[in-house]
Amino acid sequence: MEQISQFLPIMLMFVVVYFLMIRPQQQRQKKEKEFEAALKVGDKIITKSGIHGKIAELYEDSVIVETMAGKIKMERSAISLELSQKANKAS
Repeated sequence: MEQISQFLPIMLMFVVVYFLMIRPQQQRQKKEKEFEAALKVGDKIITKSGIHGKIAELYEDSVIVETMAGKIKMERSAISLELSQKANKAS
């Protein structure tokens, strides 16, 4: 019983770290993967680096984004979930 009481604070710290740090990160990654999979031609997007555009073509791991300067090929993971959702709500 004494050994369990010694490890209880450490176990409690692991539980707190899991629910405050690890689990929210996993949920965010899951939402980003779902967002990337749901992209379609014509969607307005903003990349993580701030480039605004509209999806012109879709490929398995990349997209062609049409911007005011022309077309750019980029990875799907470069598209920001949060910024793209804000842009689509504003328009």
